[in-house]
Amino acid sequence: MYDLKFLSQIQELVNYIVRNRSEDERAAFIRPFQDALKTSEGKKPLDEDVERKRTLFQMVSVEVKSLGDGSEKEIEGFFNLLFSHLYSLHASEGSDTKAYVNAFIELLTHQAPTHKILTYRILSNLFNATERTSPLRSIVYTALIQTAGANGDLDVLQISRANVDKWLSEWNVPQTEKASFVKTISDAYEAESQTEKAYEYEQLYVQTLPSTSSAAQEGAVKLIANALRLPTVFDFDPLFKIDAVVAVKDHELYSLLQIFLSQGLPEFKAWEGSHPDALTKHNLDSTQLERKIRLLTLASLAFQYIGRNLPYLKVVEALQVDAKDVEKWAIDAIRAQLVWGKLSQTTQSLHVARATARTFEKDQWEALERRLLAWKSGLSGVLDVVVNAKRQAGLGQPQNVA
Repeated sequence: MYDLKFLSQIQELVNYIVRNRSEDERAAFIRPFQDALKTSEGKKPLDEDVERKRTLFQMVSVEVKSLGDGSEKEIEGFFNLLFSHLYSLHASEGSDTKAYVNAFIELLTHQAPTHKILTYRILSNLFNATERTSPLRSIVYTALIQTAGANGDLDVLQISRANVDKWLSEWNVPQTEKASFVKTISDAYEAESQTEKAYEYEQLYVQTLPSTSSAAQEGAVKLIANALRLPTVFDFDPLFKIDAVVAVKDHELYSLLQIFLSQGLPEFKAWEGSHPDALTKHNLDSTQLERKIRLLTLASLAFQYIGRNLPYLKVVEALQVDAKDVEKWAIDAIRAQLVWGKLSQTTQSLHVARATARTFEKDQWEALERRLLAWKSGLSGVLDVVVNAKRQAGLGQPQNVA
């Protein structure tokens, strides 16, 4: 008895492979498949013979040496059918399955750039066809990232942090392999000079590693250096929630990170003086760090003046800059989205509408409490005015009923 569905699909795959060969070549190519499909006396019927099906699939797979000569739709359909049979005949975590997947990846990642979008789709289809918990998912998507990254096409993949977090929670692989996958993403974004995305996944990489491992501690130091170096990174508080970062608390860069979290220019200068070679060793620029610590200092100062005017003289004192440069620093802080407000040359002040807290500890909670109490008091005053206005208009008096 024949498994007609399997039989027809194997024939479809074979016919696609030989579609542009001569008649004699096609006949010679097809003959071994015809022989394998025959059920001789004493053999199991094909629909019951899994090993024979696996042999037939193996015979097809070894002959897949290119994308073939079909349209994009035909090529994609051909590989989708291959993947379907792979996972119907082999366990997702079997060694044979891994060998097939690696062979398909090797083929797909060495296609001409003219087929790159099609290659991304086929690799994505292979990823989606693979069981959610399978370690093979990591292998497939790593290949997809590396291939797209080599072509400068990472954005085509639309990688999202939510999906990456979900995949990591599902995959049945060691933490080190999960970390390696995340590092692949970070490195790919770094290679494309997408530094903010690279930094986001670098944080996740360090978080994913066992915090006491040498790789985690090495990654934590590099992460701190990158956070300090990147001109768009001003929020250092999340780093102190990463175990591996806290584990390097005795490293010289950890003390510098603490300064950028909650201190100012004098502390930075003192640190620089006591660590004369540290900035060069970690490829950090003193001028850039001075600029960043001044902007952060301005943010902290502005946080104390939310809803009020911040005098320029206070800025001069805190940032140690000339009075003529205050507005430039304020504009830079506004552009960095550390401070929101309005400059006034008339009053020589910055009216602060909003400011970013560098860290939220006791002082920041107390400042928030004071503002909430002031807001509550202001609302009470408004309500008193409304009540008095109603009373004067007679709206607060009971109406006489005739």
